[in-house]
Amino acid sequence: MANNPTVTGKNEAFSRAVIDALLKDVGWDVTDGRSVRFEYPLPDGTRADYVLCDRHGRSMAVIEAKRASINPADAAKQGHAYAEQLKVPYVFLSNGREIRFWDYAREAHPREVKTFFSQLDLERRFATNALKRDPLSVAIDNRIVERDYQVECIDTLCREIKLGRRKLLVEMATGSGKTRMAAALIKRMFEANLVTRVLFLVDRIPLALQTEDAFNEHLREYPCYVLRAGRRFQDEKRVTITTLQSMVNIYRDYSAGYFDLVISDECHRSIYGKWSGVLKHFDGIQLGLTATPCVADIDIGDDEDNAFVRDTLRFFEVKKPTFTYKLRDAIRDGWLVPYQIYKAKTVKTAADEGFEVKRAELDWSAMDAETKAEFERLFAGRDTIKVDPASLERRFTIPERNRAIVREFRDVLEKGYADRSGRLRQPLFGKTIVFAVTKRHAETLARMFDEAFADRKPAPEVRYADYVVSGISPDEDTPDGMTRIRRFKREAMPQIMVSVNMLDTGFDMPEVMNLVFARYTRSAILYQQMRGRGSRKAKGKPVYTMFDFVGVTDLHGDDDEFGEGGRVIEQPPSRPPQPRRPLTLDVDDHIDPTTRAWVTVDEDGRLMFASLDEARANGLGAKFEAWLLEHEDLTPEQERLLRLVGEQIRANAGQLNGFGEERFVTPPFSLMGGVMQARRVFGGPERLQAVIESLNRTVFE
Repeated sequence: MANNPTVTGKNEAFSRAVIDALLKDVGWDVTDGRSVRFEYPLPDGTRADYVLCDRHGRSMAVIEAKRASINPADAAKQGHAYAEQLKVPYVFLSNGREIRFWDYAREAHPREVKTFFSQLDLERRFATNALKRDPLSVAIDNRIVERDYQVECIDTLCREIKLGRRKLLVEMATGSGKTRMAAALIKRMFEANLVTRVLFLVDRIPLALQTEDAFNEHLREYPCYVLRAGRRFQDEKRVTITTLQSMVNIYRDYSAGYFDLVISDECHRSIYGKWSGVLKHFDGIQLGLTATPCVADIDIGDDEDNAFVRDTLRFFEVKKPTFTYKLRDAIRDGWLVPYQIYKAKTVKTAADEGFEVKRAELDWSAMDAETKAEFERLFAGRDTIKVDPASLERRFTIPERNRAIVREFRDVLEKGYADRSGRLRQPLFGKTIVFAVTKRHAETLARMFDEAFADRKPAPEVRYADYVVSGISPDEDTPDGMTRIRRFKREAMPQIMVSVNMLDTGFDMPEVMNLVFARYTRSAILYQQMRGRGSRKAKGKPVYTMFDFVGVTDLHGDDDEFGEGGRVIEQPPSRPPQPRRPLTLDVDDHIDPTTRAWVTVDEDGRLMFASLDEARANGLGAKFEAWLLEHEDLTPEQERLLRLVGEQIRANAGQLNGFGEERFVTPPFSLMGGVMQARRVFGGPERLQAVIESLNRTVFE
């Protein structure tokens, strides 16, 4: 989107008009004669363009204004001189198009920020400015962290921050205590007065609740809360824990100075790519936490994995993480539990080139009309079709394959298995996570596991195995998912939980003894997250076992040295053949946050679904933000007008199927000059129409 050519070359008076508007956007009262002072006389006879004051009229910062054609950084020396005379620590430099902020006593150069800081945000920074301490002089709370590598990580981060680094990346193995390390770092930075407000970003609300529990335990003196979709930031709290989708529609309502530290805990692939503008909005130190190997010149998996690593490194402006502590390091040092792998495949699963299915094998009489028509289309007059094993449980299901997997798991638990040297290895009975493909697959496996372990249940009505699903739509989600997860964690039954996208990442339960891979994934990132669900230490847990029934450990090069089993031979069915129904759902390995962004959790952890209008408003709002983030060359005046357009789209989501120029003749646009003003801002009617057409294509189609 090209800049408005009429703006270029405007004089300083025009820039000041724009600056006035930008100050109003973040809540400054430019007319009360106390908050913002213009042409303020200085001791040397010069005048500061703007002086920003607290609510009592005390000076906090100066703004040096320049015309649009001048780079704001060129005014740094002049702004510095004004600030020194006023004895204020901060300088803003702006030409109406860019804003730069400078804490000149601590930084060599001013940095670009998205907005001026609000009066309250500037007051917070000003109040703690004189109290800042060297973070390395503040003791780390060893009640939160006591492991050497966690302390080393915190010290490394603090040294980098002391040097002026504002973007930091930590690679730390799943289960090695990233959340506790982050809590100890936050406490140290609070006590050093380097930050006063923190944003902690996670992937899903259940993980936010888990983080809130940890922070309430370790940061009791610094109140935190979970921000849910549709809510506002709680100004009185020090730590905000939330998801990207919960804040994507509100973050622009706050100034760039609202958060001083932003921590993103391996949220998802898009956070450092197309949605990185949300993180960039806040002028806080940026810290990323990841369990993914992040090195620029290695290939770690599929194209999406490599893109994630590339975007992550680019966002944090590093070639490698600031600090690294890998899984093998944690196992070697005794902080995580080692694992052993039992590999076994059914005949059908092992058919790398695909396996044939004959028409005569299928029980056509048991099929409904829709299923029969789909198979007829697939056979297309032939006697056989070839099925790709990767499509199992996505497109096709073989009941005997699932039964064979369940039988093998029970047999190995009871009898053990011999490794290559002939030594008998014995997995442990205990809590088990099974990774499934779809909701139907999860339901099927949970029922089969429950039947296979019926003799170990205290009563027939008790579930030995249960399932929990987070799907591609609210209809796929398990309505009482959080209740089932809490029961799995806290009660003896169920012993087995079958998961689709719920326990794969971020789930913290040390008592997990076994992981069963009935789901294949090409993503090295997702595989490492899944593998890490069993790595935490617990009493009576010397090792955990991964049961690989799909070949995923071979794909990702996991070592064979931990043990290997044979193939599972499919047994003849004990009853008449069951119909093989094709599955029409093709669930991706990774869920785009915008597809399930509008499911929230109530105070008791129950899933709640937004009303249709609210869901549509949130969906359109997310699309609008994505569209706006793609256009980084907007003038502040253009962006301000478009932000108002976005608010109108969200407010009228139930009635709107598109946004047209005619809406500029209605309030609130009519109160701002209407369509003529909109055309002026964008450089003419043709340009405005092009912007509207681009918006509609992205948001409404």
